Amino acid sequence: MKINIRRALKEDCPRLLELITELAVYEKAPDDVTVTLAHFEESGFGDKPIWWSFVAEENGAIHGFALYYIRYSTWKGQAMYLEDIIVTESMRGKKIGKLLFDRLIEEAKEKKLHRIVWQVLEWNEPAINFYKKYNADFDGEWVNCSLYV
Repeated sequence: MKINIRRALKEDCPRLLELITELAVYEKAPDDVTVTLAHFEESGFGDKPIWWSFVAEENGAIHGFALYYIRYSTWKGQAMYLEDIIVTESMRGKKIGKLLFDRLIEEAKEKKLHRIVWQVLEWNEPAINFYKKYNADFDGEWVNCSLYV
């Protein structure tokens, strides 16, 4: 198996949305994906993209991806925010997540970003164990908030 990690292209967006839906099902929120393909494409590949992504593919088939954007902290400055890292269920356990995460680390260094931040569901033990292999810091002090307007 030869997995290639490359930057996502606009043409990849329909497959990325399929993987996002698969993740939503895994996270027990299948009806929460409301982004349209047009909005997703415009946000990543329009005149002013706000997200970037790497895909993991084998023989032209995308098996996973990692999507990030730049977050700003008044205390720490810019950081890479990992929105999602997804590997399709049938391909988990084949080190694809590691290839994607390592590519994100490389990208952060190239962009002179000194931090990568993300969230993980407290019950997602496979993901938590994955991040522990990188000696990630887990912060139980902050509470997630959102407001829909």
